[in-house]
Amino acid sequence: MSSYYTYLILASVFGFLMAWGVGANDVANAMGTSVGSKALTIRQAIVIATIFEFLGAFLAGGQVTNTIRKGIIDPAALNIPPDIFILGMLAALLAAAIWLIVASRFGWPVSTSHTIVGAVVGFGSMKFGLGAISWDTMGNIALSWIFSPVLGGVIAFALYVSVQRLILSQPNPFLQAKKIVPFYMFIVGWIVSALTMGSGVKQLGFDLPFWASFGLSCAGALGTTLVGYALLKKIHFDPKADRHFHYVNVEKVFGLLMLFTACAMAFAHGSNDVANAIGPLAAIESVARTGLLAQESTIPLWILLLGSLGIVAGLVMYGHKVIATVGSGITELTPTRGFSATLAAAITVVMASGTGLPISTTHTLVGAVLGVGIAGGINALNLNIIRNIFMSWIITLPAGAGLAIILYNILSLVV
Repeated sequence: MSSYYTYLILASVFGFLMAWGVGANDVANAMGTSVGSKALTIRQAIVIATIFEFLGAFLAGGQVTNTIRKGIIDPAALNIPPDIFILGMLAALLAAAIWLIVASRFGWPVSTSHTIVGAVVGFGSMKFGLGAISWDTMGNIALSWIFSPVLGGVIAFALYVSVQRLILSQPNPFLQAKKIVPFYMFIVGWIVSALTMGSGVKQLGFDLPFWASFGLSCAGALGTTLVGYALLKKIHFDPKADRHFHYVNVEKVFGLLMLFTACAMAFAHGSNDVANAIGPLAAIESVARTGLLAQESTIPLWILLLGSLGIVAGLVMYGHKVIATVGSGITELTPTRGFSATLAAAITVVMASGTGLPISTTHTLVGAVLGVGIAGGINALNLNIIRNIFMSWIITLPAGAGLAIILYNILSLVV
């Protein structure tokens, strides 16, 4: 019983650190477009993310999760002793947390999913050899490095071009924006509702048929549109605002749209990515308590709460660095560009979920920001920042793996 409490305390501390890293990096990354486009201040973004990330993680963060992230290793097939499995997962959790904290310190938006995958690969390959790794899964993850940012960039480019042609190039762009933006609002509402219906509702234990999910998604989209339309009526044209920049009034309309997008994406992110931190913690708790290597484990409420609080703490304390990189480091963002990037990322995530391809929301959103930057001309991009981001993506897996190997050897000596 004493070893159970030792494992539980270590897992709780490491899990909180991992959640802290998710908040500092992944959540900040999701808020970057809203802050960079000046639709929200950093303080407003933190308040919105704090509320909606917590609600998403706590209310729809999942009741059942795989103990081995992405099926990298199979503990049952390998006959891994429970103590070895626990130490390996502890090492992977702490390794992922450290790498996320380091990346956040330098403002690098890296993938939390790929970080924990790399850590599990490091533990599995060191302890059981390269043959223990599911290389098919690793191939899919490598494919997502290319697929997610490219697709996100292409969709963002197309969306921003549509904004240019349907609104910005029209004789009266402000009136045109008030006519077109409700349609964009419907798309935003539907995409986020579909994402929540497809993931969050299932994780709460409801198995809705396709027609019910589709209908609820449409209802959510319509509700979003009606609320947005009512608020749009309160935005009036200010002739003085356009004196120095012709599209200031148009950007105010899109600023309202970005407010909706930021709230919805924070909720969706919290409901989907909290498992990166609390999944391994739940697995360790289950194995330490029962001594059985169950393939699935129910997440206790206190673990869900711990992960939610860690995510919020990381965002509040350290999220500003990654927000600055995504929001203004890659290219200059306006509300029209920020909207195009955020919606493109959401569309890409939903499409990938339908095909079963594992992708990174971080890579997707960065690719989308690149897409709108390219739409504004290659000179609008900060190539030095982009190079640093790409390099951080490449070294994420080996960094997580190397740290996990070192930490496993340390933990095996002291625990």
